[in-house]
Amino acid sequence: MEYSIPSNGYFVLVAHPLVVRLTSDTAPRKLVTMNVPMTVSVNASDVEARLLDLLIERGVIDDAVAERARRAARTSRERIDVVLIRLGLVAERPMAEALAKCLGFGLFEASDLPVSALLTDQLPADYLRRCRALPVGLENGELRLAMADPLDQDTAAAVEFLVEHPVVRLVATPSDLEAAFDRLFGEKSDAGNRDEWLTARHDDANEGDAARLKDLASEAPIIRLVEETIARAVDEQASDIHFEPGENAVRVRFRRDGALSVAETLPLGVKAAVISRIKIMARLNIAERRMPQDGRIRLAVRGRDIDMRVSTMPTMYGESVVLRILDRSAQLLDLDALGLSAPVFSGFRAALEQPNGIVLVTGPTGSGKTTTLCAGLSRINQLDTKLFTVEDPIEYHLEGINQIQVNARIGLTFATALRSILRQDPDIVMIGEIRDLETAEIAVQASLTGHLVLSTVHTNSAAATITRLVDMGVERYLLASSLTGILAQRLVRRLCGACAIGRTMPPVMLERLVADAGLTSDATVHIRQPKGCAKCRGTGYSGRTAIAELMPITDEVRGAIVRNSTEREIEDAGLQAGMVGMYRDGLTRVLTGETTIEEVLQATRIR
Repeated sequence: MEYSIPSNGYFVLVAHPLVVRLTSDTAPRKLVTMNVPMTVSVNASDVEARLLDLLIERGVIDDAVAERARRAARTSRERIDVVLIRLGLVAERPMAEALAKCLGFGLFEASDLPVSALLTDQLPADYLRRCRALPVGLENGELRLAMADPLDQDTAAAVEFLVEHPVVRLVATPSDLEAAFDRLFGEKSDAGNRDEWLTARHDDANEGDAARLKDLASEAPIIRLVEETIARAVDEQASDIHFEPGENAVRVRFRRDGALSVAETLPLGVKAAVISRIKIMARLNIAERRMPQDGRIRLAVRGRDIDMRVSTMPTMYGESVVLRILDRSAQLLDLDALGLSAPVFSGFRAALEQPNGIVLVTGPTGSGKTTTLCAGLSRINQLDTKLFTVEDPIEYHLEGINQIQVNARIGLTFATALRSILRQDPDIVMIGEIRDLETAEIAVQASLTGHLVLSTVHTNSAAATITRLVDMGVERYLLASSLTGILAQRLVRRLCGACAIGRTMPPVMLERLVADAGLTSDATVHIRQPKGCAKCRGTGYSGRTAIAELMPITDEVRGAIVRNSTEREIEDAGLQAGMVGMYRDGLTRVLTGETTIEEVLQATRIR
């Protein structure tokens, strides 16, 4: 058999026995005749069924998430493991562990990485990168091959052919494999150029020259530096990237699970180039350094669609830049999966099912308010309802919902957009945030004329939301008539499921916690504390969950609102109506081993 291929390409035909003639456009390459052991055939559908069962058994997902993944897989025609990762329903590491178990393969660990690359004369780096496979050992005549996609039988068979050794597959996470490639195959010339460029002096005097700034930001080392920093943040599931110039260096910090940690320290000389590169990506004015600017970046990282909100702020030592990462492929907009306790979940769902009224979600910046509202919208989005949102900015792209981006520069504010929306005959309207009296009054009017209005307010508790709206100037009788429910929430870090250990507490303290949580003295408690492992990067925590309080607007609460009651009196009325306080909700999570008392105290500000 004869095949014409490009001189730098590869064509592999696996047969038994195998006879292949490979030719280039200019000259014959070689004639290969060999007997190769065939790779083990794997039935993908059987693996998918076993994989879901194993993930459910291990508590990684539940039945509802599994069914959601099945529907998404049927729609996208992708494998179930790919869908679970892309939707952010399962992290890379638990997925790799489950795949290894289902397939009977080994799991690639960092300790498996050889000191130097293997078989480079037979397996070039660019070929391996495209295939997402890496040889990590040659033992007893068998090649150990770490693969990001262990079900890729074509790649395994091709490698067997090229190296003339049977292949033993290992399951690797994409991020671990990428890091291994960088370590073994990082191009020395490029690495040297980058190091030389980073240590070179690029004086701040150049910052006044826009043309010079563009030149600096277009240098290959600085482009690679910014892209690698973003990719690393995405791999580590960070929510924010902070570039903070100081007196002697530029500090780069990632926020993971709500906590900041230093990721890298850059030489001060690259400050202008790094900031200019980010500004160019966000289409901001690189010559303006005296005023704050806001922008947006959209790019693909590791095959995932990533949006980033960019904010610049002038400081003493230069501009501080913060990138908020919005992973569109990992949006978890499932109300059932937000982690709300059963009473809060049922009450919030009931409020969303009302035909009219105002449902508010409150909390500080970064407490997940928009995620909760968008998850609620996704739940009530039906073909027979028309939904509008007015946001600044649009964080989640919701199918079937009309979303409007506020643009104050042209006069498109929350209030002006709301006025026009009401002429579009909507059933449900979501307002990104109620910031002023005009927006609040229109929201109240919309709710009183048959619309369901969802919005957020920045307050510390459900009761404080009412006093905040009154302070804005909204009449109390209008609030009492229009409000349907107020959800106040915070995010606390979850204990790592792989390393958390039991915690012994003094009996007196334990009794106090049980009583404060509203449990009986004979209740089963399981208190744990963080330890730290490779899976959670030594923090002892992995992921976050919401603790919340939901104030139902009953007749008693309405009466307290109209009577000009204080915030504490309104809260007492809510508690009498069945509201479970946020602190008490958090203690319940502590006693079930989901988080720690320190996390709850920090989130609820109780000392």
